[in-house]
Amino acid sequence: MENKGRSIDKSSEETFDFICTTCDGNGKIVEAVRYCIECSGYCCQSCTDIHKTFPTLKDHNLLDGSQGNQASNQPTSLPEFPTERCYLHKGQVVDMYCEKHDEVCCYTCIATLHKSCPEKSVMSIPDMINALFKLRDCKQIQSRVRDMMVSMETLGKSKDDKIKALKDVKNKEIEKALKFQKALESIIRNAGEATRNEIESKYKELEKEILQEKQDADGNKASLKESDDKLKKSEGNRAQRFVCTKIAEKKMNETDRQISKQKVRSTDDRQLAFTPNQSLLNYLNGLQHIGMIGVNTKKKTDLYKIKGSKDVNMKVKDDSETCDSEGCCLTFDNQLVVTDYSNNKLKLIDTNTMKVTNYCKLDSRPLCVFCINDHEVVVSCEDNKIQFVSYGNKMTPTRQIKTSHYCHGITTKDDKLYVTDCDSSLYIYDMSGNLLNTVSQDNHGNKLFSQSRHITFSENRDKMYVSDWSQGVVCFDDVGNYQSTFTDNDLKYTGRICVDGRGNIFVAGFGSNNVVQFNEDGEKNGVVIKQQDGLQYPQSVCFHQELNRLFVTLDGSDVLKMFELY
Repeated sequence: MENKGRSIDKSSEETFDFICTTCDGNGKIVEAVRYCIECSGYCCQSCTDIHKTFPTLKDHNLLDGSQGNQASNQPTSLPEFPTERCYLHKGQVVDMYCEKHDEVCCYTCIATLHKSCPEKSVMSIPDMINALFKLRDCKQIQSRVRDMMVSMETLGKSKDDKIKALKDVKNKEIEKALKFQKALESIIRNAGEATRNEIESKYKELEKEILQEKQDADGNKASLKESDDKLKKSEGNRAQRFVCTKIAEKKMNETDRQISKQKVRSTDDRQLAFTPNQSLLNYLNGLQHIGMIGVNTKKKTDLYKIKGSKDVNMKVKDDSETCDSEGCCLTFDNQLVVTDYSNNKLKLIDTNTMKVTNYCKLDSRPLCVFCINDHEVVVSCEDNKIQFVSYGNKMTPTRQIKTSHYCHGITTKDDKLYVTDCDSSLYIYDMSGNLLNTVSQDNHGNKLFSQSRHITFSENRDKMYVSDWSQGVVCFDDVGNYQSTFTDNDLKYTGRICVDGRGNIFVAGFGSNNVVQFNEDGEKNGVVIKQQDGLQYPQSVCFHQELNRLFVTLDGSDVLKMFELY
């Protein structure tokens, strides 16, 4: 009896050697019983029956186990063919492999994108599957995929937490903005009310003057009427008429004087007038926000604590000596680059799988390393040399800069190279290797370094820190002017330093076997990692801000330490 093809739930851990391609596309896992050459896919019993039913599918070649390809290790199984479709050439099956580029693709990709590749490096996957497939490699990749999935899940959860915290901060900042807006509205409201009160006050002053003038006019009118009445009554008495005439004349003169005064004061011509503050209006019209809006890095003021740790093996097959890393840094995509002084190598470590994924041999012993851009790092080397290395698909040494001094700590800022000599100086070069400045003394001519080591900049790049083997950490402003030196009794033989992006500095104590946390002003928060946490002669440190991971390389050790902090 023919196998009808079993089905299982997508969430089940169970699987089949071959699953129906069509059903898989519909979200179902069903065991395949045939392979269709024309469809380039596997079919379950139901899909096989459909092939026999529809006229357009009847002539398709359906292969079973007895017709399996000779490359298969299981003669009774279904033939082994890829079913993945090319993302560039839709519909084409990914059934070709280019050994030169270590890339799987479709036939059209081979004909167009890989036409210059040697013929012997291009092969058919079904024909060469026995030679190509290595179960161990597959399991290793699958393990790495799952490790990376866990890392991404952890990262996703941390991002969810950050979004929640960010939303809380957003609401608080909006409340602050609303409070400030209300304060501004209150000021405008009070100024408007004061303006209205002032208009009212001016109105009352003018009204009072006008009412007084009206009252004077009414009084003069009554007085003049009285004189007119008396003149009428004295028509038969010339003596009385004379007196009344003179009195009336006097009153008329007084009235004329009052009228003249009113004309001089021009009370009737005076009007209230409000003139808007045009400069204020223009300022407000040009105002887009009521404050500065920016993204500030939240400062961490308390001491980090260890959540967990892991030993990361950085030894590769052709290392002949025990590894010895004096420097490490993170790339722009947060991969870890470490120097290996003993084996003359630069190594790239995947921070998700914690495994070496790439490395290159250098012609001199590497000391410290710093990432310049998304494809290049710069390395200080023992023989007075600065080496540039690209770290794309393959790590490759490129150009070099020869100097007249020993090169140890190295970093870059604003297209300038900052290099220490493990002695008394800090050198500043342009990216072509031209010496721009040498820093060795403060403004009073005092010697700054006894043994200058590593260099880092603060998060906003306005401060530069240089570790000194015996003096601690020497602090400069962003143009190289000396500011201060700080150290602590918990710190002995200062090694590498790095910042956390939240206002803190991690300083490795080579002789004290610890990592000490300072703030950017040089105040100690405490000892983050101690000797009992597994530190023995720490040489360099770098911090993964997204995952809160501190990487520490050790003197003469094949492993580096990864500490998860919180």
